[in-house]
Amino acid sequence: MQYNKVEICGVNTADLKLLSESEKNELLKKSQAGDKAARDELVKGNLRLVLSVIQRFANRGENMDDLFQVGCIGLIKAIDNFDTTLDVKFSTYAVPMVIGEIRRYLRDNNSVRVSRSMRDTAYKAMQIKERIMSEQGREPSVEEIAKELNLRKEDVVLAMEAIVEPVSLYESVYSDGGDTIYVMDQIGDKNDDSNWIDEILFREEIQKLSPREKRILTLRFMQGKTQMEVANEVGISQAQVSRLEKGALNKIKNH
Repeated sequence: MQYNKVEICGVNTADLKLLSESEKNELLKKSQAGDKAARDELVKGNLRLVLSVIQRFANRGENMDDLFQVGCIGLIKAIDNFDTTLDVKFSTYAVPMVIGEIRRYLRDNNSVRVSRSMRDTAYKAMQIKERIMSEQGREPSVEEIAKELNLRKEDVVLAMEAIVEPVSLYESVYSDGGDTIYVMDQIGDKNDDSNWIDEILFREEIQKLSPREKRILTLRFMQGKTQMEVANEVGISQAQVSRLEKGALNKIKNH
């Protein structure tokens, strides 16, 4: 794939190294272990990903250098939080992180005329949503959010929709020269017949796990606790939690 020279924030993307998935995974492990040089190499090796993502925002009249820097923040967050033990490509995880960071920036600097009161309502609603998701490991309903704000649920929905930018499901968000990632790939299709079959199979495999494995997966992925927090709560070492968690996930994936 031929890349033209592009200068953004003083970076010539034509000179950037392309990393293979194995190189990315190795650098990710080193970076998450505290290797700053590996972290820097990962950032440089994925700047094309950031550049590819920000192209979709080019027609908004925003400063591309600013969007590039904001996108790099999303990239760094993806590097720091990516789970190398799961069978997922880094770009699949990083793209929505970069998009989310850019959307957050655009939302905070939105030039569309939305009333101050509606904007405030939307931000308060999002704060409540994030707090409940953090504390309870689930997404709250509109009714719950409206109750805390002492507003009608219709007002909450209108406020949150007012600051969301509509996009096409078939809009390309990233391509690394191979498979292209579209918006629809990031959200899935709830009407796909295979989804409910997969869910049934998934539930069946969950039931086959031991009580300890079920508890560890619940604490890790439903309550969002770290392996160390789970270890303290269950009364075993962090290494045992990691081994049991990986074993349980492998059982589910293999079946």
